[in-house]
Amino acid sequence: MGKLPKESTLSIPEQEEMYRKIVEYSFETTIIHSNQQVLYINEAGSEFLRSSKEAIIGANIVDVFPDEYKDFIVERIRKGTFENKVGELIETKVFRFDGTICEVELYCHPVLFGKTKAIQSIIRDITPRKETERRLKKVIGEVSTPLVPVADEIAVLPLVGVIDETRAEQLLELIPAKTQQYPLRYLIVDVSGIYNIDHVVAEFLFNINAIVELLGISLIYTGLRPELAHKAIEARSDITSLKTMATVQQALKRLSNAG
Repeated sequence: MGKLPKESTLSIPEQEEMYRKIVEYSFETTIIHSNQQVLYINEAGSEFLRSSKEAIIGANIVDVFPDEYKDFIVERIRKGTFENKVGELIETKVFRFDGTICEVELYCHPVLFGKTKAIQSIIRDITPRKETERRLKKVIGEVSTPLVPVADEIAVLPLVGVIDETRAEQLLELIPAKTQQYPLRYLIVDVSGIYNIDHVVAEFLFNINAIVELLGISLIYTGLRPELAHKAIEARSDITSLKTMATVQQALKRLSNAG
């Protein structure tokens, strides 16, 4: 019986060369960096960042991230380097070398690049997916925000669910556009279906009131429950300057009598 072949031992340069060959043909951006300095990037990464490999290698990896993410990324790299911690998959943003910004998924883990202790970062462009999600949310927002004409020059708009910063921005665009579809003098906005009242909601109520009034429409809020009213005052003390009534029915009766 013949002897088993002796396992070959690769030199450090040979190991680095083999590693490059493995990741070079990956379709995902792969970057090796140590002490924040880029040691290697594959062809897919060069194309994604829209620059040559020569320009990217040696650059500071942290510089591709917006300022608001940099401290987090530096700490993530520190934990990977000194605590050997794998960086879990996160969503963030990066600047490409032509100045455009992309939304990405980022995964990092410690590696040895030859004899050098380094971090391998995998970056996946999710900009198209995020754009699709935003368009879908906008469509859902339009469908779930019906403006209902109930009498001459009067309409009711029920708001339901949680209003966060993203939805508040969408509503600030959507509501004025919807009001222009009808000849309105009064808009009743019923907030009894809103789950949360905080500073975001309080600012939204003031902002939409100001915008609608500039369009020549008087706005009345209804359905502000006692616990929500208390939270609204905590969020913004001048909330009482807004026109409010207990129910949509009371508001309709008042407007009908006024007319």
